[in-house]
Amino acid sequence: MFTTLSRRTTVLVAASFAVAAAATFATAQGPGPVPGIESGGSVAAKDPYADTPGHQVPEIQPRPGDVAACDQPGEDEIVRVPDRGAPDGKRPVWIRRPPGPDDAGVPVLYLLHGSTGTHRDIIDAGVGPLMDEAMCRHGVQFVVAAPYGQETGRSDTEWGDDADGRFHIETFVTQKAIEEVEGDQRRPRELRAIGGFSMGGYGAAALSLRNPGIYRQVVSWAGYFKVDDPSGTFGPSPDSAHAPDQLLDNPGVADIRFKLIEGTDDHTPLQSGSIHGEAERFAKLLRERDMSVETHFPEGGHDFDAWNPTIPEAVGFLVEGWTEPGNGDD
Repeated sequence: MFTTLSRRTTVLVAASFAVAAAATFATAQGPGPVPGIESGGSVAAKDPYADTPGHQVPEIQPRPGDVAACDQPGEDEIVRVPDRGAPDGKRPVWIRRPPGPDDAGVPVLYLLHGSTGTHRDIIDAGVGPLMDEAMCRHGVQFVVAAPYGQETGRSDTEWGDDADGRFHIETFVTQKAIEEVEGDQRRPRELRAIGGFSMGGYGAAALSLRNPGIYRQVVSWAGYFKVDDPSGTFGPSPDSAHAPDQLLDNPGVADIRFKLIEGTDDHTPLQSGSIHGEAERFAKLLRERDMSVETHFPEGGHDFDAWNPTIPEAVGFLVEGWTEPGNGDD
């Protein structure tokens, strides 16, 4: 998304490039399903550990400057997961795993790209190495995974399930992506976070609040917290089911932690208003409900030049949540 164009314009300009970019990667299959959501519902997906009596969340002890990521970069992989509505019927997911064995005690951060982009934009912006540096600094390693959120019809997907059934991207993120990334080492919600940039920042907030049993933490870079749906993905009356600012009183959401990041010069236009002020507006709603929220307003606009320098602080926020007392309680 570019700060000088509307979201509708940038969707039309960039969608063809996004669709083409997804067609070049290697394929892989995943294991069994995550308990899922029903398209259009507001809160249905659950923690896959919820039905395991006495389950314990693995305890994480930070070791700043003393983890493998300090000396060895993460390992990148792009898998293509079968999914209707994706180019060639396969939806790419970029996965960057830290050095060492993978198990259910290694947290996962899912990242969602913006409306005109793909997972490739996150890779090309150097987010992976920056995450490695932040892992070393804060002493906790984690997996980073970024799915591809476009569809063959070139609509603005808003990381949602289309009301007309053309694509099911929310379902992909909350089910198939988790299956592929976590496999049989399924994480508890306490060790699973979701973040995103621009439309992905909206998607991270919306998907977490619609699926509170799956995600415990959210980082939103330049997100918006009302419905801004130029392609009509959600149908004629989407607010109550898809607007983050309308989902804060739903069951199960009260303990979700939010980090909201917005550039001081970000005036990217929405269908109504702009992104400027959205972080503070949403933070106010969270504070009114005694929900956990931190804000950060870096210098800059609507791009990775503003967002990348905030990654160390964002990772510090996530590590605080992953290591806070009580995570190991039933």
